[in-house]
Amino acid sequence: MASVETKDFSTQADEVMTPSNARVEMVNVGGQRVMKLTAQPGWKWSKDIKPSVGTDSCQAKHLGVIVEGSITCRHDDGTEITYNSGSAYSIEPGHDAWVNGDTPAVAYEFHGLWGEHG
Repeated sequence: MASVETKDFSTQADEVMTPSNARVEMVNVGGQRVMKLTAQPGWKWSKDIKPSVGTDSCQAKHLGVIVEGSITCRHDDGTEITYNSGSAYSIEPGHDAWVNGDTPAVAYEFHGLWGEHG
């Protein structure tokens, strides 16, 4: 394996998914998957992803950094947090999430799945 590896999300994505109101670009670097997530205003997991996944809440773990916009996450236990551009986050399985306001939310995630069965 090369000691340095880079991939451009827009031109070298290993996989691209376009669920309702969102775009997920994935690259594999250094044996790890990194995802760029872009969710449009109005995107909500329970509205846009739940129908295709079939679980009551998102069962993926998320670890990432949001670089644009704002997202609120409500965990099944009632805990709710809003994270904004510049915030690092870790979210355990069992949650809903949605974009706040009129700006797309852009995040990079380093762990888990997004809109997929885990």
